[in-house]
Amino acid sequence: MNRTLVAIVIILSFLCIACSNRQEHLDGNPIIIDIQPFVGFPKELTRQITRQLKSICPNVIVKEEIDLPPSSFYEPRRRYRADTIINILGRNTIPHHVTIGLTNYDISTTNGKIEDWGIMGLGFRPGNACVVSTFRLNRQTLDSQFYKVCVHELGHTSGLDHCPQKTCFMRDAEGGNPTDEEFEFCQKCKSYLMKKGWHL
Repeated sequence: MNRTLVAIVIILSFLCIACSNRQEHLDGNPIIIDIQPFVGFPKELTRQITRQLKSICPNVIVKEEIDLPPSSFYEPRRRYRADTIINILGRNTIPHHVTIGLTNYDISTTNGKIEDWGIMGLGFRPGNACVVSTFRLNRQTLDSQFYKVCVHELGHTSGLDHCPQKTCFMRDAEGGNPTDEEFEFCQKCKSYLMKKGWHL
């Protein structure tokens, strides 16, 4: 093999590797979701959200239910601190995974000057854990609302902020429950998540 041919082979190999790396960067690495039900959470709803999340992420692992962390209980309001729950879940989440905790109990966090603000879910941006509660959801449309809150918090863990589009899953609830007005991720949020490995 002469020097010219060797040079051509080397250049072509380099281009193939570069293109491959670029495609991997665009597609993102597949996310792995660990579903962590807390004691008392309905098994059927766990099975349903597992099916729904597998439509956007084939790699979903359901863990055995555990108790809510006693340290997260907020006695004055008789509910659980979501940020404490997330910190504990996060410490037990292995690399390249994200854990989503599921509970029926009321959860809260600090919001500005409000020390204890009731919420539907919470996820750090970015982060490796989030938590979602059914407590504030409409029982008539629970299945749909619960899925929307789950993907909203998982979107935060992937790095998304709140979205100004009112029909996007990433809109800010602003203290209410607007999930029945949400229909999908907007194109901007969808493109971002697809680069993170989501199947949308």
